[in-house]
Amino acid sequence: MFRVLKKSKKNLGRKGLIKVGKRIIKTPFFMPDATRGYLKLLSKDDLRKIKMGPMVVNTYHLYLQPGIQIIKKIGGIHKFMNWDKPLLSDSGGYQVFSLIHKNPNMGKIDDKGVVFRSPIDGSLHNITPEKSIQIQFDLGVDMMVCFDDPPPNDSSYEKIKKAVERTIVWAKRCRLEYDKQIKKRKTKEEDRPLIFGVIQGGEYLDLRKYCAEELLKIGFDGYGFGARHIDKNGKFLGKILKKTAEYIPKDKLRFALGIGNPLDIVKSFSYGWDMFDCVIPTREARHGRIYLRVKKDLKGKFYKIININNKKYKKNFSSIDKNCNCELCVNYNLAYLYHLFKMKEGLGQRLISIHNLKFYNNLIKDLRDEV
Repeated sequence: MFRVLKKSKKNLGRKGLIKVGKRIIKTPFFMPDATRGYLKLLSKDDLRKIKMGPMVVNTYHLYLQPGIQIIKKIGGIHKFMNWDKPLLSDSGGYQVFSLIHKNPNMGKIDDKGVVFRSPIDGSLHNITPEKSIQIQFDLGVDMMVCFDDPPPNDSSYEKIKKAVERTIVWAKRCRLEYDKQIKKRKTKEEDRPLIFGVIQGGEYLDLRKYCAEELLKIGFDGYGFGARHIDKNGKFLGKILKKTAEYIPKDKLRFALGIGNPLDIVKSFSYGWDMFDCVIPTREARHGRIYLRVKKDLKGKFYKIININNKKYKKNFSSIDKNCNCELCVNYNLAYLYHLFKMKEGLGQRLISIHNLKFYNNLIKDLRDEV
């Protein structure tokens, strides 16, 4: 289902093709986080115009709202969203665990799974590895992720080791449930969703290696880099990412979960990672931050970020980016965009969201073309 087409002569980057059902995905690729089944402020037509491809939805959030029964009733998340491009579902593990790590009163984690209270209405829920896989099958996604235990990177060695052991046990349970659902739903081999194991281990290479080796014994279509890719001081964990990629066979997909800073994407791609996702382009857009390329090649600082809330743009009638043909750059100027944000008009957030996503699409295309 994954085929490497060409390897870079400069680094470990590669480009390839994924075939899942009738959908084809070129690698590398970036997925914006349509966490709750939508990208804020953007319509299907907005996304179509900028040629948006795969996106990420979140099992935990969709389970809580609108509820899996609603999505099942219409025939899956693609129909619910009216989106015919590939979708990957995050298992929800990171969100559930973050909820509990921030406030232990919100739930409990044990070897069986997680019991937690909904932040929406306080109702009690539980998610196990098996239930996470069942929900993802009900969503009808093209790619799914195992339920894992992602502890904060600054946790003690012993705590991260315990999380690694739990992640491995849960991955076995996820794989068993995955195979059970394939058989139960009579899914053909060529139509089955891809499934990813997640490599935990924090900043400890021995734990990353051990986790990868054990997950490889179970067998998945691809493997993800689990937990944060930066340390507590915000430093990029380049060595950890590079070595972890080396632990994954070359014929398997490598998913750098949550990596979305443009510089981090370029670095991670050079280490051999194929897939990326993040909220950055749309979240930053809603705060008025615009991503702009400052040079064609991807060496060094190839882009800058401007904040449209800065008063210096109040009388600047220049276009945002003369080299971009998105709706924002073709039709509007900096002064007008400043005005929209000053008036708290949602149109400004929408326009920058479109622009930033196009920036990311172009970045990925350039990475692919460099191979």
